[in-house]
Amino acid sequence: MIHVFKFGGASVKDADGVKNLSKVVALNKDKQLLIVVSAMGKTTNALEQLVKDYFNRSEQTQEVFEQIKSYHHQLLIDLFTDHNHPVFDQVANTFVEIDWILEDEPHPEYDFNYDQIVSVGELVSTRIVSAYLNQVDLPNQWLDARSYIHTDNTYREGVVDWVKTCNDIQTDIPTILNEQMVVTQGFIGGTSENFTTTLGREGSDYTAAIFASCLKAEAVTIWKDVPGVLNADPKFFANTHKYEELSYSEALEMTYYGASVIHPKTIKPLRNTNTPLLVKPFLHPQESGTIIKDIPNLKSIEPAIIVKMNQGLISLSTKDFSFITEDHLSTIFGSFAHTHIKINMMQVSALSFSACFDWDERRFKKLNLLLDEPFRIKYNIGLELLTIRHFKPDLVNRLSKDKEILMEQFSRNTVQMVIRNPEQQNPRE
Repeated sequence: MIHVFKFGGASVKDADGVKNLSKVVALNKDKQLLIVVSAMGKTTNALEQLVKDYFNRSEQTQEVFEQIKSYHHQLLIDLFTDHNHPVFDQVANTFVEIDWILEDEPHPEYDFNYDQIVSVGELVSTRIVSAYLNQVDLPNQWLDARSYIHTDNTYREGVVDWVKTCNDIQTDIPTILNEQMVVTQGFIGGTSENFTTTLGREGSDYTAAIFASCLKAEAVTIWKDVPGVLNADPKFFANTHKYEELSYSEALEMTYYGASVIHPKTIKPLRNTNTPLLVKPFLHPQESGTIIKDIPNLKSIEPAIIVKMNQGLISLSTKDFSFITEDHLSTIFGSFAHTHIKINMMQVSALSFSACFDWDERRFKKLNLLLDEPFRIKYNIGLELLTIRHFKPDLVNRLSKDKEILMEQFSRNTVQMVIRNPEQQNPRE
């Protein structure tokens, strides 16, 4: 049976990480393995900075690019004693794609530039990982995910053409897996015009789910730098609890509210094919991790605490002091959809509509233009969104103590609070 493994950037951030990946793969070489790999370390962040500098015609553009290339070159030197190994040229030729882009004027659409440049991180990382696995007698074939993950041209949020994608995956890949492993990229897809798209930040998990669903894989394993799915981010909270198992629906709720351990789009395709998802620690591959599967009657569950940073809060009211009606809401939601801004929490009153969302200045400016004529607009930035699933009153009180709460909601299972710390931004109009 086919298994899909996904390794994130933290697992391949340096030569030791790539070597550890090979050890994990070696423990499972009896399986038919399709391996999805993210960009290495913080490469995506660095490439995002490169896009900003290029689009803004910054003098630092080339310097940022050289740092990215230097980081990967050092990794190659640490992994391959033969500096004439073909992978050195493969990586250099892949980076040439960015060189060609930087020589031209930026495309007027920022998100198009983003996808063509940031996607190179995955192409380079998989070239390196594939070559290293072959070097240590773990035969594999490198595949370009853009030839299999077909999307529309919604850049940075590519919408998958499932029929075409599954057809191409099912036509080629099972035959290859009968002979050797496959290494491919997470996060990226391709359009019918042969442009690159990305599937959303941290979208490599989603890629693994797409391949697994189309291949009817036995399971997907996401290898992380944590022991499994935790009830809170250990960077923010001590004494976290690991879930041994979660239902698809509970995992979907957690990712919807912002739990970063799994990409939000990952669960649905796996649920459709009833494919289990395991989240396991890459440094301790023998540990059980967390399994996400169909669990009809999940017992009582430890509260999940989810913090989303860098949030914006917008409040809209009509200029003539009229009620917020369904027509107003249609305009508001249409504007959010048009600008690809996802609402994380919202409230409607007689005279106002408020929504919390991931702050993106470029997208917010577009939203502001769309809504400025019909509405009076106020907004805050630099906020936090705290979500507690399966909350208990004492936990809510403890986490909200001495915090300024700008908006809150309670439902049967979930409480959400938009929080401003004293140093955060004041309202703007």
